Amino acid sequence: MDRLTLERRQVWLYLSTIIAGLLVGSAWPGVGRLFEALLWPTLIVLLYATFIQVPLLHLRDAFTDHRFLAATLTGNFLILPVLVWILVQALPPDPALRLGVLLVLFVPCTDWFITFSQLGGGNAARAIAVTPLNLLSQLLFLPVFLWLTLGTELSAVLGFSEVWPALLVVLVPLLAAAGSERWIEARGRGAVLRERLAWWPVPLLALVVFLIAGAQVGAVRGALGQLAVVVPLYALFLLLAALTAKGLATFMRLPADQGRTLAFSLGTRNSFVVLPFALALPAGWEIAAVVIVVQSLVELFGMVFYLWWVPRKLFR
Repeated sequence: MDRLTLERRQVWLYLSTIIAGLLVGSAWPGVGRLFEALLWPTLIVLLYATFIQVPLLHLRDAFTDHRFLAATLTGNFLILPVLVWILVQALPPDPALRLGVLLVLFVPCTDWFITFSQLGGGNAARAIAVTPLNLLSQLLFLPVFLWLTLGTELSAVLGFSEVWPALLVVLVPLLAAAGSERWIEARGRGAVLRERLAWWPVPLLALVVFLIAGAQVGAVRGALGQLAVVVPLYALFLLLAALTAKGLATFMRLPADQGRTLAFSLGTRNSFVVLPFALALPAGWEIAAVVIVVQSLVELFGMVFYLWWVPRKLFR
């Protein structure tokens, strides 16, 4: 099996590991503490293996195509945040539920959107070039978006004592990946290491969702009714994201391959980068992490539809 085949079928792997985690967590309730302890180092390794695929030292490449860059930044950091805020108003007034949805829908994906762009006839070079800018922009804008939408309600539950461990989980792999990229380019022989690490994100993310499902089985049971509400919202978001890409591509006069890339950029979200922040929330807010995992599953099923719809109907 090659890596593209693995990534194309990853949704079934994640679904299987979630079911396995729920079964293990139900059979052995005491395993939750062990799973929570294993979750943080697994997330660090996952983020490192993901970030090292991002050309962090080539930020200037994103500015070579100003029209595509403008469309990407406008869609991801102006139009979609407004749409997300509107969609969230339809959710039950549960702050933990709304925070989880906002966390995951506010941030564009920086990894598998490149794969889906390639599979969907997009411009892989443009996708790779814009990825580091998307990553840095979301780290900058996410606190602003959350403050604007939640305000004092957020600061009451997510203070500095809860934020700094989650920040370390994100920043340490990010800095390590940047250092590794510099070493790879200086030595000229590290491409093999990067290629091997490219296989890691899918199995590591499967392990992460297994650990979350096993540790949060009680939260999942208590939130089944709420999950039935967020799934249609996530599906609607995917539809609106693609239509937004179509409108922006038409307005910016982008070629079809760049329009497809834009659709995959707007449709995919960075679920496991925001997971540390959801997991750092205090007791009683576990639903935030659960709805983030659910979003990744809905998104992957949505990408199966995107791979047919985007190149054949939306951007012929």
